[in-house]
Amino acid sequence: MKKTFLLIFLGLLLTSCGSKKKVVAKKYPVTTKITKSSNKSTLESVIDHAISYKGTRYKFGGTTSKGMDCSGLVYTAFKEESVLLPRVSRDMAKKGKQIKLREATKGDLVFFQTNKNRKVINHVGLVVETKNGIQFIHATTSRGVIISSLDEKYWKNAFVEIRRII
Repeated sequence: MKKTFLLIFLGLLLTSCGSKKKVVAKKYPVTTKITKSSNKSTLESVIDHAISYKGTRYKFGGTTSKGMDCSGLVYTAFKEESVLLPRVSRDMAKKGKQIKLREATKGDLVFFQTNKNRKVINHVGLVVETKNGIQFIHATTSRGVIISSLDEKYWKNAFVEIRRII
């Protein structure tokens, strides 16, 4: 019984947090005409939406307060501001502009590869703070929606890239 539980638990940890559901989205209106002041307001709103889910339990494929996965959190937060992104983290990593880590600001997306056997991006977070290191909100299988630091050894080792959407 203990071995079965352990195998199931390990299997959950090693799977992607992105949904395999096909979501058909129209064009991704990532680059609409936004002034600098409204840009900041949009980013702050996206961050506020994401933070409102803090403490939500993890649910594979989830996009509601009943359960959320990492890409569902980012997808939903941006969608609330009429910015459509792909639903899966590896597809999100193809949008926006890749930037250097030192250029990170609030609202940027951080991408991770948490399964070293499969060399694909399978986790995403949203940068919420950069003053004392990069803090990002994301959904974990064990603790649900939380804020973590990129300085944590696990996330530093799994980090792949950072992208600016807006």
